[in-house]
Amino acid sequence: MKKTITILCLILLVTSFALPAQEEKKDFGIQFSGFIKSDFFFDSRQTVSIREGHFLLYPADFLADADSHDINAEPSFNFLSIQTRLTGTMTSPDAFGARVKGVVEADFFGNENAAFVDVNGFRLRHAFVQLSWEKTQLILGQYWHPLFVPGCFSEVVSFNTGSPMQPFSRNPQVRVIHHPGKFHLIAAVSAQRDFTSAGGSNALRNSALPEFQAQVQYETRNDAGRKQFLAGIGGGVKWLRPLLHTEANGNKYVSDQTLSSYSLTAFAKVKSSDFTFKLQGVLGTNLYDQLMIGGYGVSEVTDPLRNTVAYTATKTLSVWSEAMTQGRILQLGLWAGCTRNLGAEAPILHYSDRVGGTLGTVRGANIKSILRISPRLVLTSGKFNFALETEYTNAAYAEQDEVGNLSRDDHGVIDRTRNLANLRVLFATILKF
Repeated sequence: MKKTITILCLILLVTSFALPAQEEKKDFGIQFSGFIKSDFFFDSRQTVSIREGHFLLYPADFLADADSHDINAEPSFNFLSIQTRLTGTMTSPDAFGARVKGVVEADFFGNENAAFVDVNGFRLRHAFVQLSWEKTQLILGQYWHPLFVPGCFSEVVSFNTGSPMQPFSRNPQVRVIHHPGKFHLIAAVSAQRDFTSAGGSNALRNSALPEFQAQVQYETRNDAGRKQFLAGIGGGVKWLRPLLHTEANGNKYVSDQTLSSYSLTAFAKVKSSDFTFKLQGVLGTNLYDQLMIGGYGVSEVTDPLRNTVAYTATKTLSVWSEAMTQGRILQLGLWAGCTRNLGAEAPILHYSDRVGGTLGTVRGANIKSILRISPRLVLTSGKFNFALETEYTNAAYAEQDEVGNLSRDDHGVIDRTRNLANLRVLFATILKF
């Protein structure tokens, strides 16, 4: 009997010490979310796109056969589920007086577009740690580029998210966000990885400087804490060093030629319980890494004996807007955007000719402007969506003369054009979890 009483007392004693520890213990771990998405789409014309036509940019240019028929005027279709996504959100104990959160997000889009060596490849989208103090946040890792504003982005059904009008890039970065009242002050330095300038990430890395971005946002919320109005302006600069050396007459020479470029943006979002409207404008040079038209080319050969060259960047203007209802069962949306090639800052000698072992590349160098209109309908039941969207995309391509010369001046500004359009009809099923 005494032995039993002694055991019970020990159990009560241990329990009394354990209870406070259990009260102080918090749930730390990982929570998964994401969606299963299948896209079924038809294009009236061949397109310039990424990953088997899934990420549509714009219709392909006229390509004549021996009978002067347009080869690219032929339609196509595809069914894909590679946008299916998995997100892991991790919580951990506080550090340095801040709440700590980590996010890892991936999908099955793959990383390679030509030889399909990683078809259905599991690729990294986001991987960052966020430290949150009372008025300041620090983000370390791969996250959206600052020109892509999570609070004001295109919510189209298409995976292109409004590209090439909407900036689209995820970058390894260090970002600081400060919240004085209703303002958000953002500063970020970033590198390039999956979304790079023409020729890859080496050009930015070899400049020995990251890209710099800064942004100011103003935001108001209603009594329920939901966003009502968001507006902001921002901009950034980056430097590229396309070549470490040149080659001439069998000799190598160090090349220190760099190219600077800039980006500016302004955006606004108005949201009510029934309706949302968004607007963004972007003006910048060398926006190739944002999946927008533009880039850089060779402007002159500065030293023929060493084959050293100088570079110039092309300027791009882009504007998009979106209006959508907020119905719980039925959502209607209309997206519209346009982008325009404003030409280079200096005359361009080479767009894609190999000079000293590198390529100065411009996306859409033979395009003056692109226009897109995209209405959609989304039917929701619980966590499941049926979505129907059409994308009408019209590209104004430079006309060619009899010998194949494009109708553009030495700055790349295009004069005479012919319009080529593609109509995409997209049906998608989305199961969120």
